[in-house]
Amino acid sequence: MLQNIQRRSSRIGSAILVLLVLPGLGIGLGCRNSAHPAENEGPESLKLASPGLPDKQFPASFTCNGADTSPALVWSAPPPNTQSLALILNDRDAPLGSFVHWVLFNIPETTRSLAEAVPTQGQLADGSRQGRNEFGNLGYGGPCPPGHRRHRYVFLLFALDTKLNLPAGATRNDVENAMNGHVLARGTLTATFSR
Repeated sequence: MLQNIQRRSSRIGSAILVLLVLPGLGIGLGCRNSAHPAENEGPESLKLASPGLPDKQFPASFTCNGADTSPALVWSAPPPNTQSLALILNDRDAPLGSFVHWVLFNIPETTRSLAEAVPTQGQLADGSRQGRNEFGNLGYGGPCPPGHRRHRYVFLLFALDTKLNLPAGATRNDVENAMNGHVLARGTLTATFSR
C-alpha cells in the first residue's frame, strides 16, 4: 500500500511539473499567453480606423449575435518601401489570454481600406490571402465572447517590406514568424463588445 501511495504521489508531482513548465515554453495551454513580438516591431505610425465601429464598440452585425461580417477599415499611407500589409484581429480578454479572430496578409501596398463584409475565402480578388482564425475557419470570425464581460478586440495593421510566402490558411504564428524583421510601421484600433 505504501508503494501505491508513493507511485501516485510521484505521478501527481510529475503532472504538476508539466503544467508549470509547459506554459513557460509556450506549449499547450500556455501558447495563447505567449508574447507576440511583432506587435511591438516598427513605429506605430499608421492611423487605423473603422467607420462601422461607432464609439469603438462592435454593433451586433459584426459579431456572432448578428451577420458575423467584418467591419470596414481605413488607414493612412504606409512608408514608401512598403511591399504589402498584414492585418490581425485578436481578443485580448479571452479566457486563455488571446483569441485570434482574423488573419489577412499580402494586402497590396496601395490599398488604403477594406470594404465591409470581406468574403471568408482563402484568396481574395486583389491577391490578399486570409489565414485561419481560432474558430478553425478562413477569414473573419466576429466577437463571440463567453459570458457577459466586455472584451477588447485589437486590430493590428502592419506595413511590411516584403510579401509573405505563405499559403491561405496560415495561422497568426505563421504570419508573425514570416513578418519578423520586415515590419516598417504598424497601427492599432481597439473596439469592445459584450454579449
